[in-house]
Amino acid sequence: MLQAALWGSSFTFIKASLHGLTPGQLVLARLLLGTVVLLALAALRRVGLPKGLGLWGHVAAAALFGNVLPFLLLSYGERSTGAGLAGVLVGATPLLTLGIATAALPAERATARKTVGLLLGFVGVVVVIGPWSDATGSLSGRAACFGAALSYATGYVYVRKFLSPRALAPLAAAASQLLAAAVLMAVALPFMTWHTMHFTGKVTLSILFLGLFSTGLAYVLYFRLINDIGATNASAVNYVVPVAAVLIGAIALGETVSWNLLLGGVIVLIGMGYAENRLGQLRRTPKAAPPADAPVAAAAPATKAEERR
Repeated sequence: MLQAALWGSSFTFIKASLHGLTPGQLVLARLLLGTVVLLALAALRRVGLPKGLGLWGHVAAAALFGNVLPFLLLSYGERSTGAGLAGVLVGATPLLTLGIATAALPAERATARKTVGLLLGFVGVVVVIGPWSDATGSLSGRAACFGAALSYATGYVYVRKFLSPRALAPLAAAASQLLAAAVLMAVALPFMTWHTMHFTGKVTLSILFLGLFSTGLAYVLYFRLINDIGATNASAVNYVVPVAAVLIGAIALGETVSWNLLLGGVIVLIGMGYAENRLGQLRRTPKAAPPADAPVAAAAPATKAEERR
């Protein structure tokens, strides 16, 4: 829930930050802040960073898909779309993760239930994007936000396939990925649009929140979830992200909540819930079920938990 709240509110802060920074400047700023915080925390806890050129290559690839590309796409997309819509589109991440994981991870094989859920979720995404109308912003902006969800999904699966088996400590994995992302963004920024930055109080607070909390703290939780419960289950945190994004966008920015935004978001959630048999899992909850904070994943590998779905 904490990670969902951090990411759900980030869309509003991205929108506010764009009043003073370009998308590239905003992404580099939040990455640098997040990196400084995590490196300092790693030093205090004496957690070492990964070693080996090959491992850092995987870290850089994860940073590209999990940070640089989605951060940029969201920043560009939110220049012409609402924060709530961006949050709902990113809510499609679990569906996209499920599709990519089915193809890339042997432990997450395709089933008829998953296929039906994915198709239903795709219908929901189309309804959210609403290509027939420009009431929720430009089509290119909505497409950019959906591209961010696709990039996040790829990042989830990449981390699960190539980094989780290395058994990196969550803090080390998060710090190294943000460091790699900051370096990649610093290299790319000179080739992107640039203008003088304007730091109002609102812009400054928004950037600080994005860097320290939605980027730094959230990515420690991100790696811990992937290691504990697998890529698909970890991505399900995005069930709550759209709700938080829509509510905060409506309250803080006065954004209009359109019918297709609500209907499409519900269809996406139903599709994902059916694909993962969430309702069936609720009905089968035994009396002796462990409490929500019990270390279930520690007792059984994540891949076996996924095979039981």
